[in-house]
Amino acid sequence: MLARFIVRAIFAAFGLWLASVLVPGVRVDDTVTLILAAILLGVVNAFVRPVVFVLTLPLTIVTLGLFLLVLNAAMIGLVAVLLSGFEVNGLIAGVLAAIVTGVTSWIGDIVTGGEKRERRS
Repeated sequence: MLARFIVRAIFAAFGLWLASVLVPGVRVDDTVTLILAAILLGVVNAFVRPVVFVLTLPLTIVTLGLFLLVLNAAMIGLVAVLLSGFEVNGLIAGVLAAIVTGVTSWIGDIVTGGEKRERRS
């Protein structure tokens, strides 16, 4: 379980780094901040996101799931608020960072076989 969290944090860190390179308005000061942001994003996604997801479920249904991009952007924005040295300027930058981070995490799941392991359990 801990090893899986570490691997997911590494892919999240890579996604956040890639977002800082590709998306204007996303900035990470240094490697330590990047690693802390990835770990904090994992914690936020584990504890805060499910609650916010349930509360915004009607809006997610009405928008056919597109609101999930805003929800993911909000989680990245929350990490940026909590962690100095990590900055996301605006909703568009947050949504684009959420897309980049999401795609990177999805690729990480495919590479590590995360989806297959979850189905076996």
